[in-house]
Amino acid sequence: MKRLVVSCFVIGMVFNANAQNYWKKNSGKTTAKVFLTNSKTNEKMVDKGTVKFEKFGQPKETDACIFVDPDFKYQKLIGIGGAITDASAETFYKMPKAKQKEILEAYYGKSGLGYTVVRTNMNSCDFSSDSYTYVQENDQSLKSFSVAHDEKYKIPMIKEAQKTIGNNFTFYFSPWSPPSWMKSNKSMLKGGRLEKAFYQTWADYYVKFIKEYEKRGINVWGLTVQNEPMATQTWESCIYSAEEEGEFLKNNLGPTLWKNGFKDKKVMIWDHNRDLIYQRATTTLSDPETSKYASGIGYHWYETWNNKTQLFDNLSETQRAFPDKFLAFTEGCKEQFDLSKIYDVSLGELYGKNMINDFNKGTALWTDWNVLLDETGGPNHVGNFCFAPIIADTKTGEVHYTYEYYYVGHVSKFIKPNAQRIGSSSNRIALTSTTFMNESGQLVTVIMNDTDNDMDTNLWIEGMSAKLSAPAHSIQTVIL
Repeated sequence: MKRLVVSCFVIGMVFNANAQNYWKKNSGKTTAKVFLTNSKTNEKMVDKGTVKFEKFGQPKETDACIFVDPDFKYQKLIGIGGAITDASAETFYKMPKAKQKEILEAYYGKSGLGYTVVRTNMNSCDFSSDSYTYVQENDQSLKSFSVAHDEKYKIPMIKEAQKTIGNNFTFYFSPWSPPSWMKSNKSMLKGGRLEKAFYQTWADYYVKFIKEYEKRGINVWGLTVQNEPMATQTWESCIYSAEEEGEFLKNNLGPTLWKNGFKDKKVMIWDHNRDLIYQRATTTLSDPETSKYASGIGYHWYETWNNKTQLFDNLSETQRAFPDKFLAFTEGCKEQFDLSKIYDVSLGELYGKNMINDFNKGTALWTDWNVLLDETGGPNHVGNFCFAPIIADTKTGEVHYTYEYYYVGHVSKFIKPNAQRIGSSSNRIALTSTTFMNESGQLVTVIMNDTDNDMDTNLWIEGMSAKLSAPAHSIQTVIL
């Protein structure tokens, strides 16, 4: 029976909204620091000094404004990060030691982007040099289970990231395909389904993976049931309907995790595009016995293959329906790699647009795809070459930082885990913005202008305003 959901979109608490409430609590705060990335001047996350807040009554419609109200608080941020795939790790260890250290610091260090989240693949994916599993052919007992394959590149890099991140390290994994002998098409590639006779064997496989990684000191925070369960790809893939995913989670994966002492692991369903997220969530989670095993709903941004733009509204609709589940962006990248375009600002704007809108629609966890790829946009065993925020030229030893890196950084470097999203809006379509409050009380606003025109705007907070310049094709972070 379908459960009745009565919820309101305001997640968290609505506090006393008296005018000037924020300024009364923070009477000493009248200036804010500004960091800017401006493609026209080639400035990247440059400290632009401070702006001052002054009294500003009712704005006119002719006043360009970003409105922020700290009395309205929504979801808390779990963290931001990217995937350490086989491709990322193989590329990493092809680089000189000094460059390896630079890359780790650039993502996970105090002077870097502040990444705290790492995703990886269980069994091979397209961004692996070959197809592999952790068991021998037809080993239904899983006695041969071994992660020795991952110990060469992937596990060492994950452990380096973990060491650099420290206590905030948040690690989860996703399978692209079960072993071929468990599937209807007898191949890890090109879709196929998990045979029902192997539902329990496959559930046991997740547990073995968790145990092996944790034995090596890598604490597993969570997992997704299946990467892209509606995509028949030329690479590793496996199809589940919403009902099939729910059945596997309810009868096999969920109970098996709990039985093995892993009740605390965060299981995320769907892990595919925004286009079907509402249908998948409302179908898979319609049974309370299934829903109890799921903590979150994962999604990707590739619905543009069938749409002109991203379908952000589907996120807010899903969050309304399931206020007890967190939304997790689990993967996105710019496809069709072209080395000559790695310094194009549009790469960053793709990330900025998605991050800002995703957070404004309720997302609590945001994970980029590969943290590192080589000069070909790989390695990739099926030719699906893509961009990444950092491109490492394994032939020359050079490290390239794309605008993706800086645009993500305007969020991840300044907005910390457990920060809470604050009510905000823009009255100009050219300006997209989001605001979070860190646990310290620090207010962080990110503003992006992806148009060809420079704009001036006002950051308006409860009757006070700071005048800002928003250059064409720029992003800035304002810290109050």
